[in-house]
Amino acid sequence: MYPIDMEKIIVTGINGFVGNHLVDALITENYEVVGVGREESLSAELADRVQEYHSCDLGNYEEVAKLPLKDVKGIINLAGLAAVGPSFDNPELYMRVNTAVLDTVCKAAIEQNATNIRIISISSGAVYSSKQPMPLGEESKLAPESSPYAASKIAMEELSLKYREQDLDCVVARPFNHIGPGQLPGFILPDLFKEISSLSEGEILKVGNLTTKRDYTDVRDVAKAYVSLISAKTLNHGIYNVCTGRSLSGEYILEKLKEGLGVPTLIHEVDETRFRPSDAPDLYGDSSKLQADTGWTPQIPIEQTIQDFIAWAK
Repeated sequence: MYPIDMEKIIVTGINGFVGNHLVDALITENYEVVGVGREESLSAELADRVQEYHSCDLGNYEEVAKLPLKDVKGIINLAGLAAVGPSFDNPELYMRVNTAVLDTVCKAAIEQNATNIRIISISSGAVYSSKQPMPLGEESKLAPESSPYAASKIAMEELSLKYREQDLDCVVARPFNHIGPGQLPGFILPDLFKEISSLSEGEILKVGNLTTKRDYTDVRDVAKAYVSLISAKTLNHGIYNVCTGRSLSGEYILEKLKEGLGVPTLIHEVDETRFRPSDAPDLYGDSSKLQADTGWTPQIPIEQTIQDFIAWAK
């Protein structure tokens, strides 16, 4: 099925939302995919696209040390805890998990003398302070105090820098909000879809603060950004934003979702009990470094993203 000379890429956390799209993006660029996850087996939808799978606790060095790191071109590390809200209830867990995964992988790479591989670690645009000029560049002010999630990602980035100084080719990607097919509740698009789908005829949709604006990138474009980073012969920086460079309001997302569902006249009203007092009014990033070093640009318009999500969700 796979040519002998295909280069291999390890994808950790492969069974998650982004993993499915990343596998497609890697195969399109003629890579062979080696999956790693905590689950006992690979998800059924990936079974015919992934060459091999390793069930592994990535926080356990002894298990990570058994991974075939010397046989691969690089590692794209999707593993970790990703939701901001739950981090407030489990700050120590977030800090431990989101730093331990990178730490064990890098230690194992050094131990196996696999120091020629590139390790892409996935951080987040949530690490930035919202109280500064837009767009947010890689040198913009960080805000570890904003959430335990942000603090854990910043600590992970610092680990990446530490290992980079030890001549490991460690690179950090900071994706901003990404949405698309396969995304489960806990984020704006699937949450709004779920609530609209559960309404009875004539019922009013209750929403939170949808005036806030965010930088949304289609998950398939995000996956291509990660592939561009793992593939680039030379990278001039250790951290790269992944974003569109523009922001859209939650209201816009809702209107396009209503159109796609065929309910454009659906009435909604704001429920102030759903407001987050710390929500910044507008956040968007600058991905010019990524574009300059890899040629990546986002291709999929938000309207198509929403249509494709609806088709998947139905």
